[in-house]
Amino acid sequence: MIEAKSVSKFFPVVNDKGIAEGLTAVLNVSIRIPDGRIVSLLGPSGCGKSTFLEILAGLQAPTDGTIHIDGRLVLEPLPATRREQIAYRRRYRFISPLANGVFRDRPKHDIAMIFQDYAVFPWMTALQNVVFALNLRNAERRGAEKLKKRQVEEKALYYLQKTGIAASAHKYPSQLSGGMRQRLALARAISVEPKIILMDEPFAAVDALTREKLQDELLRLWEQTESGGIPITIIMVTHDVQEAVYLSDEVIVFSPSPGTIRNRIPVTVKRPRARTDAESLEIQDRILAMFQYDINQEADYSI
Repeated sequence: MIEAKSVSKFFPVVNDKGIAEGLTAVLNVSIRIPDGRIVSLLGPSGCGKSTFLEILAGLQAPTDGTIHIDGRLVLEPLPATRREQIAYRRRYRFISPLANGVFRDRPKHDIAMIFQDYAVFPWMTALQNVVFALNLRNAERRGAEKLKKRQVEEKALYYLQKTGIAASAHKYPSQLSGGMRQRLALARAISVEPKIILMDEPFAAVDALTREKLQDELLRLWEQTESGGIPITIIMVTHDVQEAVYLSDEVIVFSPSPGTIRNRIPVTVKRPRARTDAESLEIQDRILAMFQYDINQEADYSI
């Protein structure tokens, strides 16, 4: 279970005149996402979707509010006032360097993240990229759970096979197409068998046909984890309304900046879905109508 409570994110900025101002990217967002769901975050550019996703991943601390995963805090808000700073120092003054060394590199949550720009290592082959991720996870294991080198490579090849790029295992990312690089990023993410996958515009940089193939591949892999009794939760940022409706159990629509939850739309169309299902098209039309309303409101305000 992922639970966000009143999450806000404020960035200090300096304007053209050199005067300090502020930008509120996310404002008072509260949601609960059960395990095993696919949820899309949809909204106009600059509405805080990616910022919120990074807060879920623990890559940014919220200014206010909290994120809990399975009841455990991801990151607490950073101290903003002098009183909060003093309380923060008091709370952690007894943590020793030894304790920091023990806990520093141990992940608190079982999360994998896929970025829009693939974020694969260009100096490693496809196989080495997946092996690298598996070795990081393997370092956390103890005793009999620890995989041998041969087992790590076999597992890496298995996930490259599942994503359809095993034949390119010894190629470097520069030798792969955009769609294949994104398959590699997907293989690396699922190889560590996380409970949660966070995706930031994962298919935006590929052509329309490859995009649809990757969407279907993602659903196939997700359904396999469901049948194996280990449901993966997927949260994806996208600008594509059709993609959101086709993939998701629920679409969360963000308002224009500052990003707040404008609406939550359940997608109850049975799987496997067709992109042209009447019910899916109706949901898409509802979402597009919201976007058009927001665009018109912003235009009226600017006048």
